[in-house]
Amino acid sequence: MFEGDSSRLPSGVRVAIVVSRYNAAVTEQMLAGAARTLAAAGLDRYRLDVARVPGAFELPIAADRLAATGEYAAVICLGAIIRGETTHDQHIAAAVAQGIEAIGRTRGTPVLFGVLTCQSIEQAVARAGGDERVAAHSNKGEECAEAAIEMISLLHQIATATGGKTR
Repeated sequence: MFEGDSSRLPSGVRVAIVVSRYNAAVTEQMLAGAARTLAAAGLDRYRLDVARVPGAFELPIAADRLAATGEYAAVICLGAIIRGETTHDQHIAAAVAQGIEAIGRTRGTPVLFGVLTCQSIEQAVARAGGDERVAAHSNKGEECAEAAIEMISLLHQIATATGGKTR
C-alpha cells in the first residue's frame, strides 16, 4: 500500500510556488504559510522557487512552464479570487481550476490548487491565516503545501517501488 507522508520531504526535491500578485495582502500570507510548511518538512530554501504572476488567470501558464521543465517535484498555485458585482469571478475561477487540473494530469507533476474563491475580502483574509478567531480556516497556503508534500512522498514511494524516476 502506498500512502504519502505530509511531515517530511524526500531529500533533494525542488518545489515551485506560483503566486498571484492580485490581492497580495492575502496571497503573500498564503505564500509565507506555504514556505514555512515546506521548510518544516525539510525543504532547503534554495530548492524553493517562487514565480509571481499578475493575477489568478495567469497561474496556469506559469505553472505549466515550470512543470514542463521536469525540475520540480510539485508546483503550488496560490491566488485569491473575490466575488465582485458581476460573474467575472466565476469565469476566472473555472478557467483557473480547469487549467491547473489539466497541467497536473498531462505533465505527471502534482500541481496544487491553492486558489481561494471567496465572497468577501474578510473571508479571504481568514483563509490566509489572518484572523485567529477563525482557526477552522487556518492558512490555505499551509494546507496546500501539506498536500504537495504528501503527493511528493506518495509519488516517490510509487517510483521507488516500481523502478521509475524520482525527482
